[in-house]
Amino acid sequence: MPKTTHTHYDAAEARALRNSSIPGAIMESAGSRFDSVDSASVFFARELDHVKQKSYDVQYPELTALNLFPISNEADEGAETITYYTYDKSGLAKIIDNYSTDLPRADVTGKPSTAQIRSIGDSYGYSVQEMRASRLTGKSLDSRKGEAARYQIDNTTNKLAWAGDENHGILGVLSVGQNIPLYTLPNAAAKTSTKWVDKTPDEILADVNGMAAQVSRTTKHVERPDTLCVPADVYMDLATRRLGETGETVLSFLLAKSPYIKNVVPAAELDNDSTDTNPYAAQNKGVAFLFKNDPLKLTLEIPMPFKQHQLQVRNLETVIPCEARVAGMIVYYPMSCLIAVGVS
Repeated sequence: MPKTTHTHYDAAEARALRNSSIPGAIMESAGSRFDSVDSASVFFARELDHVKQKSYDVQYPELTALNLFPISNEADEGAETITYYTYDKSGLAKIIDNYSTDLPRADVTGKPSTAQIRSIGDSYGYSVQEMRASRLTGKSLDSRKGEAARYQIDNTTNKLAWAGDENHGILGVLSVGQNIPLYTLPNAAAKTSTKWVDKTPDEILADVNGMAAQVSRTTKHVERPDTLCVPADVYMDLATRRLGETGETVLSFLLAKSPYIKNVVPAAELDNDSTDTNPYAAQNKGVAFLFKNDPLKLTLEIPMPFKQHQLQVRNLETVIPCEARVAGMIVYYPMSCLIAVGVS
């Protein structure tokens, strides 16, 4: 019997395998190394548990939203919706005398909104021949299948975080329904283009300052966004284009001198050809997204992160269903964000 360093297994999965025809089919093959159906069932239950543990651990930094936005798991995985409020302060205060009874009222007004929670699902599995091969060579089952299932669910979550899904009532940060203000980029002085590649370093810095100033001005200097997310090719340009004859680049100067912006992040999801994640890509326009990276301002709602259910036996195959529950992006303070269309 092949040895494995992974000793944990799900008793229910071992029982399901034991009651299926799979261990018997493996035992009947030539050169079987198992003493009994029970030992074969436990071995493959351990193998599946090992695959599950590996796929839980895998992270994919190229999925920008999952590593950039604050994530909330507060909602129960059984909930169908999340109701939240966007708040605004109202009222005033005034100078009063010792016997004043007409004190002005200050209050907070909230507008309720509802986010839909949807399930995302896929699966992976192993045929009895793949189990035979694992038994014959003494190697573990291919964990890349579980990792692929994890990646596809994370990839769909990433798409929803950016662009949402109108048909299923899910909003992303670039969805029109978020009511995030748009910033109108001026054309470059030398060309009729808003693209940063066609602008001088000073013009790019003026655009960034103009974006931050619009947020500050419209919120009476309450909101101070600290993170600028730009298309991947724009980021490369900012990181390598020198500022005059100095050794400073546009990016290094921006990070060193900007009073509020502390982080500039590349995101291929904002490219002008990323139609899955950038709604403005249909117009061949890349987007810059400026926001305050704070869970009080916005959150990516994932009531149930990636979950692998117990195996299901289907004829001579074991299938592992996978699921997640996602509600997209909730933006509590839309005025703390800004979208600039046409940077690339």
